Amino acid sequence: MARGNELPQVVAHRGASELSAEHTLGAYRRALTEGADALECDVRLTRDGHLICVHDRRLDRTSTGRGVVSTKRLQELHKLDWGSWKNPWSDLDDDLDEPDPAERRLVTLHELLELVRGWDRRVEVAIETKHPTRYSGLVEHYLIDLLHRFGWTAGGGDLRARVMSFSRMSVRRVQKMAPAVPVVMLVEDRVPLSMRGGDLPRGMRIVGPSIELVRAHPDWVRTVRRRGNAVHVWTVNAEADIGLCADLGVEAIITDRPAAAREQLDALRDGPRA
Repeated sequence: MARGNELPQVVAHRGASELSAEHTLGAYRRALTEGADALECDVRLTRDGHLICVHDRRLDRTSTGRGVVSTKRLQELHKLDWGSWKNPWSDLDDDLDEPDPAERRLVTLHELLELVRGWDRRVEVAIETKHPTRYSGLVEHYLIDLLHRFGWTAGGGDLRARVMSFSRMSVRRVQKMAPAVPVVMLVEDRVPLSMRGGDLPRGMRIVGPSIELVRAHPDWVRTVRRRGNAVHVWTVNAEADIGLCADLGVEAIITDRPAAAREQLDALRDGPRA
């Protein structure tokens, strides 16, 4: 069983998204108060050049809007309700307090980075670029420019952010523009042929498999780590899966339930009590 510093980093998937509406300021603040070591977000580019935290290509599932995210201006998106879908009957429940507007507000990546930088302990951020997109490499260009303004791109500096993607082209763009920024190559339903021996593509040191892939191929995870590479697993919610990841020694778990993950891992760190 992994112990101490070997325990995985707890990364809040779109914030504390099991209980709060994903990608909202409320979800991220909740994750931090629950002890998350890092925050995960997906980023997309608006029509007027703002990086926003949102997963879906379309607005329909997580907002009161309709249409494609990338065709909208930031001002339009700020007018939408991004939280009521999570608990659509909350306004009718007399036992609940009036919902905090922050719980339903869209978050820009700039705002999220400000939250991370201003928190009272060190917090990191894992940023996933979503592709394909009509803006192609502009996403990475705007992203690296923003990280540079925060001082999070220089080698030997305060590297609080890492960039993840299923798109190898996206990862390569980031490597070219900001070689010091850690990158994560995400993989989902099968181990790529080129990685089966535990090696990663040139210049990459972190792979991000799904928990389903980890369950199916735990020996591959061990091989990747023996090769000196890191493993960041998504989306890890079940107690058994958290335990598996701790046993395998993975470096990070991305979870919708940061409080539960934090509690379980802290118990492993502390060990059994007399």
